[in-house]
Amino acid sequence: MCKKAKPFQTYIPVYRYRISLVIVLTVLSAFVISACAQMTAKSALPETAEQRDIRMQWWRETRFGMFIHWGVYSIPAGTYKGKQISGIGEWIMENADIPVAEYEKYAKQFNPVKFNADQWVQIAKNAGMKYIVITSKHHDGFCLWDSKVSGYDIMDTAPFKRDILKELSVACRKHGIRLCFYHSIMDWHHPDAQAPFYPNYNDGGRTNPNFSRYVKTYLKPQLRELITNYGPLGVMWFDGEWIKDWTEPQGIDLYNYVRGLQPDIIINNRVGKGRKSMQGMTKEGNFAGDFGTPEQEIPPTGLPGVDWETCMTMNDTWGFKSYDNNWKSKEDLLRKLVDIASKGGNFLLNVGPTSEGLIPQSSVERLAAMGKWMAKNSESIYGTTASPFEKLPWGRCTAKPGRLYLHVFDWPKNGELNVPMPRNDVQKAYLLARKDRAELLLDSDENGNLVVTIPRKAPDVTDTVVLLEMEAEAAVIPQAEDGTVVLKAGDAVVRGTNARYESGGGKDNIGYWTNPDDYVVWRFIVTKIGTFNASITFACAAGSGGSEYTLSVAKQKLAGKVKDTGSWTNFVSEKIGTVKITRPGTYNLSVKPDTMPGGAVMNLKSVTLVPVKK
Repeated sequence: MCKKAKPFQTYIPVYRYRISLVIVLTVLSAFVISACAQMTAKSALPETAEQRDIRMQWWRETRFGMFIHWGVYSIPAGTYKGKQISGIGEWIMENADIPVAEYEKYAKQFNPVKFNADQWVQIAKNAGMKYIVITSKHHDGFCLWDSKVSGYDIMDTAPFKRDILKELSVACRKHGIRLCFYHSIMDWHHPDAQAPFYPNYNDGGRTNPNFSRYVKTYLKPQLRELITNYGPLGVMWFDGEWIKDWTEPQGIDLYNYVRGLQPDIIINNRVGKGRKSMQGMTKEGNFAGDFGTPEQEIPPTGLPGVDWETCMTMNDTWGFKSYDNNWKSKEDLLRKLVDIASKGGNFLLNVGPTSEGLIPQSSVERLAAMGKWMAKNSESIYGTTASPFEKLPWGRCTAKPGRLYLHVFDWPKNGELNVPMPRNDVQKAYLLARKDRAELLLDSDENGNLVVTIPRKAPDVTDTVVLLEMEAEAAVIPQAEDGTVVLKAGDAVVRGTNARYESGGGKDNIGYWTNPDDYVVWRFIVTKIGTFNASITFACAAGSGGSEYTLSVAKQKLAGKVKDTGSWTNFVSEKIGTVKITRPGTYNLSVKPDTMPGGAVMNLKSVTLVPVKK
C-alpha cells in the first residue's frame, strides 16, 4: 500500500436525494450507466453498460472483503538492526534503506509453518466477508506463488516450499469465497524496475530506461501465471502506479491484457493513474479501471454513480509490525462497514499475518465480533444500495427495493425513532435481528413524517437495525375485452432481496434475479372464465440458461425452463401450458424459481393468459 495515505478528494457534487426509493434507485442507475459508458470508452474490449453491470454484480452485492498483506516483511516486523522503523510494515525495505542483497536474507528465512489456508478463509467467511484480496507480490518483489518467471518466490528462495496462492485458491473454492490478487506494478527487487536507483526511487522523479522491458518480460508474464493457473479470479487489485515510469497508456494496455485473459475479472483504478482522486472515474476521456480505491478513509458523501471500495487497516499498518497495538475498536469497525454500505461502497478490511502464518489474535477477535453481528443482520449489508437520506441524526440507512434498513447507532432515549419520510409510505417495521419479526408501532409527527416506536433499551448498542417494509400490494390487472390477461413486469410485486424491476436500454422487465429464493406476484381479475394458454416473455444471455421455474395460478402449477435467448435484452415468448379458471374473481399468479444453475434466473418481461378458442 502507499507509504502515507493521500488526502481523498472528490470532484463529484453532493446530490440531495429525495425520499422516494424509486426515484433514488432511478437516479443512481442513471449515474452508474453514465460512468460505465465513460470507462468503457477507453477499453479495447467492447462492453455495453448492461454487460458491465453483469460483470460487476457479484462485487456490488458482497460489500465486505478481506485484504491480506503478507510477505517477508513480516519477519523484521517493523524492526531493523535493533531499531524500530517508522512507517508501515511492508515498506521497511524502503524506509530503512535496506539493500536488495540484505533484504533477500529475510526471504531465505521466510518459513510460515503455521499457515493454514482453510483456517484463514474460515475466519473471513465467519466475519461475513465474501472475497479475499491477497498480496501476490508487494513492492519488495517477493512472490507468494511458484513463479516460473522468477526464482524470487516462496518455492525457490524461501524454505517453505509450498504455493500459498494455490492453497488459498483451494480453500476459497471450498468455502464459496471469491479469491482476488493484489499485485504491485512497481518492484524494488527487479533490476529493470526500481533497483538501479534504489533506495528512494518511489519519489516519482526518476526513471528506469529498461522499465518497458520489465513490463514485457516480467510483469505481464507473472500476471499471466496468476490469471491462468489459479482458477477464475474475482479482482486483480493493482498498486504502485504512482511511479514516473508508469503511464496512462500502459495502464489501459495492462487493463486490456488482464481482461483478455479473464474477461469477467474486475480491475481497480490503480491499474492506471486513477489513485489520488476519483475525478477520472466520471470525467470523460480519463481511464480509471472498474472501481475507485479510497485508502484509509470513507468519502463523506460516497461517490454517486461510481463503484468504489474503501480499503483500511485495523491498526496503523498493512504488513505485520510487532509493536503496532493501535487497534480500532470492534464497534468502530462495524460502524465503518455500515457507513460505507450506506454510501454505496465496499469495505476491504486488512489483516497482516505474522511470519509464522498466523492472523494476529487482535484481528481475529474483531472479525469474530463483526461476524456475530452479520449473522443476524447481513441482509442489511449484502446487495444494498446507498441511503436515500442525505443525513440521519441517529445513524445510517441502507436500501433495497421496497425496504429500508435503519441502522441506529444512537438509540433514542424516548423510545421514538423519527424518520424523515412520509408515514403513509411504510407498511410495517420490525427489528431485523428478531426471529419473530414482531411489528413495531408506526405513527406520524405533526408534519406527517414517520415515527417508529422502539424498545426503550437498544437490543444492540453498536447497531440495531430497524427494517421498514414499503412493498405495496400488487395492482389488480383487469382482463381485456377479448378475455386476455397481460401481466407486465412493471405491475408485479417482487418478493425477495435482489430481483427488481428495471427499465431503459431495451429493458422493461424484472432483472437482477440472482437469488433463487426471489419470486414475483401479480394480481388480476377475471370476469370471463375458461381455459387459457399461459405464455411467458423473457430474455437470458448465452451461457446463463437452464433455470427451472414454476408458474402458479388458481391452484394450478405449470413448470417451465429458461433457455438462452442470446442476450439479456433479446426477449422471446414461450407457451408453457394451459390453466383453467372456472369462477370469476381476483387471482394471484406467481413465478418462482426451482433451480438456478447459472448466475441469474432470467429477465422476465411479462406473463400472458390468452383464452383458448373453442
